[in-house]
Amino acid sequence: MTRHYFGTDGIRGTVGEPPITPDFVLRLAHAVGRVLRRTEERPTVLIGKDTRISGYMLESALESGFNSAGVDVVLLGPLPTPGVAYLTRAQRASLGVVISASHNPFADNGIKFFSAQGTKLNDEWELEVEAALQESPVWADSASLGKTRRLDDAAGRYIEFCKSTFAHELTLKGLRIVVDGAHGAAYQIAPMVFHELGAEVIAMGCAPDGLNINHGVGATHPEALVEAVRAHQADYGIALDGDADRLQMVDANGRLFNGDEVLYLMVNERLARGEKVPGAVGTLMTNMAVEVALKAKGVEFVRAKVGDRYVLEELDKRGWLLGGEGSGHLLALDKHTTGDGLISALQVLQACVRSGQTLAQLLEDVVLFPQTLINVRLQPGQDWKSSPALAAQTQAVQDELGNSGRLLIRASGTEPLLRVMVEARDDAQAKSCAERVAASLSV
Repeated sequence: MTRHYFGTDGIRGTVGEPPITPDFVLRLAHAVGRVLRRTEERPTVLIGKDTRISGYMLESALESGFNSAGVDVVLLGPLPTPGVAYLTRAQRASLGVVISASHNPFADNGIKFFSAQGTKLNDEWELEVEAALQESPVWADSASLGKTRRLDDAAGRYIEFCKSTFAHELTLKGLRIVVDGAHGAAYQIAPMVFHELGAEVIAMGCAPDGLNINHGVGATHPEALVEAVRAHQADYGIALDGDADRLQMVDANGRLFNGDEVLYLMVNERLARGEKVPGAVGTLMTNMAVEVALKAKGVEFVRAKVGDRYVLEELDKRGWLLGGEGSGHLLALDKHTTGDGLISALQVLQACVRSGQTLAQLLEDVVLFPQTLINVRLQPGQDWKSSPALAAQTQAVQDELGNSGRLLIRASGTEPLLRVMVEARDDAQAKSCAERVAASLSV
């Protein structure tokens, strides 16, 4: 069976257009509720959301859909995606639901799910839900309807969990940190986490109005953080995205560090403490320099498909703990079951504080190969795989790069985009090759 609704990270789209409409979301929740009740008499579902104005509407639709299937609901309010994953596990809930379109603009929204263990659900579960969506609804009778309550201290519980992942003998006192919450789900939580660990916090991107999530701030617009770090003469800058599961960091010199570099740092910090790290997982997009540097330290490196769920699958399969993407989705499975921007930032700061070194010093061994990434918007129904012009240009670029670079072309799982990435030792060559491939799509 082919998935019609689920993409690489749940169901996502433009609000008001199928499938992100209140009627479909109600049906979706009802179908999920029926799937849950096949194995559990009285399931309980947690629902969290980011700060998009559409979150209110979708939350109500989800609540009604679950209740109609005889499923109890606990509303968490605005909470980062990894916070929902944590509380789902901590509260022994049957399922966690997040209303968010992550790094997308406010006009988009989405629904994603976490298992009772706080992990992303597999393809088989999603196919079971899609099959249930094709069935007629079976409304619970009045006595069996689900109930709804609100967990008032959800944010406080998650703040304490984040702090617990930072070494108890260390402190952030003496550090000035700019924290950019992307006007998203962590707008209240993120500044508190770093403040309560002793840092002087300068908050930005922490004034959501329902329409400004990810707008000019956050992990997808780190230039705003670079400027703020310089302006405030801060030691570090931390940028999250709309649902706070991805991270970008800036040092005192305004240098930006991406997820590939942070993954290497997390591995190296554990090695420096004498821990064994048999391997780490990146993706097809991970910079070659990270792979080279890890192998030089005797750490095996494996590439998964793009998407943190596929990184997690590889980690689970191999029994490893550390993985991530250049976009800032990072996994430290000895700290949390899913990617968490706040916990990843704390791991980096812990390494800096413990070693007495700066981010740049800790990453001296890694000099990233230049990468050029171009997003090409696809027209409805455009069959890019059958394009002769694209095939010819792809072959030409691969011949030119040889063994000194990589070309990767993939469709986005969340937007109607084709992502063209070229990696080479020379920046001009990477840019030229990527531009030629992207241009061939408009021929």
